[in-house]
Amino acid sequence: MKGLQNLPQTLSSRIETTVQQHPELFDLFQDITTHISTLTRTQQTNGNAPSSKKRKLEDEPSTADTFDSIADISFSIPQRKKLKLEISRNSETGAIRGANATTGEADFGIRYSDVDTCICLPVPEKAQPQYSFCILPTSGDEQLLFSVPGTKIKPEAVHTDQPLDEEQSYKDVVMTMLNKRLKKTKVVEPNEKDFASTITQPHRKGEKAVHVKTFRGSKDGFLFFLPTGIIFAFKKPLLYYPFHSIASISYTSVLQRTFNLNLNIYTSSSSSPPTTEAENSTHEIEFSMIDQADFSGIDTYIKRHNLQDASMAEQRRAQKYNVNGTTASTKDDKEGGEGAEEGELQKAQREAQDMEDEDEEEDENFDPGSEGESEGSGSGSEEEDDGGGNVDADGNLIEMELGSEAEDVSE
Repeated sequence: MKGLQNLPQTLSSRIETTVQQHPELFDLFQDITTHISTLTRTQQTNGNAPSSKKRKLEDEPSTADTFDSIADISFSIPQRKKLKLEISRNSETGAIRGANATTGEADFGIRYSDVDTCICLPVPEKAQPQYSFCILPTSGDEQLLFSVPGTKIKPEAVHTDQPLDEEQSYKDVVMTMLNKRLKKTKVVEPNEKDFASTITQPHRKGEKAVHVKTFRGSKDGFLFFLPTGIIFAFKKPLLYYPFHSIASISYTSVLQRTFNLNLNIYTSSSSSPPTTEAENSTHEIEFSMIDQADFSGIDTYIKRHNLQDASMAEQRRAQKYNVNGTTASTKDDKEGGEGAEEGELQKAQREAQDMEDEDEEEDENFDPGSEGESEGSGSGSEEEDDGGGNVDADGNLIEMELGSEAEDVSE
C-alpha cells in the first residue's frame, strides 16, 4: 500500500494487519494515506511546515541547476493547471516539476531518485491525439500526471540543450528528455503486440485502441495493459499494478456483453522479498463492465504473462527482487493450474455464446402475431427480454447489464 512508508512503523503494521483481516478496507486506508501525503505537500508548499521539513524540491536544487522546459503544459495531478514543465539536466539530484511561468518557482514535482515508474499513455476519446505522462513515486509522494499534444513541437515553446528537430512531436521530445535523465527506469508505453482492443475508436477509426473502458467501483476509467503491468487511469489516484505485485487474476460475472476482471494484489508495499504472512497477504481489486469483445485479447495477455496462475506469483516477485526463481514443483503446479483455469474460462465463454445463439434463434422464429401470448409466458430471462425488446438494442450498455440479475454464468 502506497504511503505507509511515511507513517510510524507501529501504525503501518496495524494498518496492514487490519487490511489482511478486512480486505474491503484497503481502498479506505489507501485514500487516507494519499490524502495525508497531499496535505503534507500542500502545507510545505505554502510555507506552513517548519523550515527543516520543507520539501526537498525547494531546498536542494541550486541556482546552478538548469532545466529543459516546455511551456503551457496541462497538469491534472496533483493539481489541474497549466504550468511550465521542467526536467532537470542533473541526473543525480534533479527533478521533474511544474513551475509557474511568471515567477519560475515550482508548484510541485518529484525528484528523479523518488521516481519508481514513468508511463506514457494515449488519451482515449480525443479527436486529436494527446498523450499523458504518469510519473509514479516509490513511496507516498504525490503522483504527477501531465498531457502533451500529439502535434509537432513549436520551437519557441521548448528550451533544451539538445538539438531540436522541428518534425518531432511533443511526445517524442518529452520521452527523449525523460529517458536521458532517469537512471532507475525508462518510459513505458502500451503497444499493440501486448494488447489491442477489437472495438473501433469512433474518434480515430484508423487507430487501434490499447485500452478498455471499465469501472472501479463508481469511478469510470480506462485499463491499459503494459509490458510491465496494468494501470487504471486517469482518475486520482492512478492505480498501477506491476506484475510482481499481482498474485493472480480471475474473471467474474462473465455475461453476454460484459465481464469483470479481478486482480488479487499483494497488500504489502515492502521493497524487499516477502518474509512474513502479512507481507504475503492479498486483497482483491475488481474492474467491472468490460466489453465482452475484448475478453479474448485480455485473456491472451494474462496467459502470456502467467498472471492467471497464482503459483507463478513467487517467480514474478523474484524477478522484481532479482532472487532465485521457482522450484520444479512450482512449475508443475503452474502447468496443472493453467490447464484448469483455461477450461473454466472456455466454459464461461461457451455458455455466454450459447445464450447469445439462443437469443438470435428466438429473434429469427419470432411471430409478431403471438406477441401478447409470449409476453404472458416464459421464464422472464434476459434472453427473452432482449428478443422482445430490440427497440432498446442501442441503449445504454450498463443499464442492460445491470437490469439482469439472472444471467451470471456460474464459474
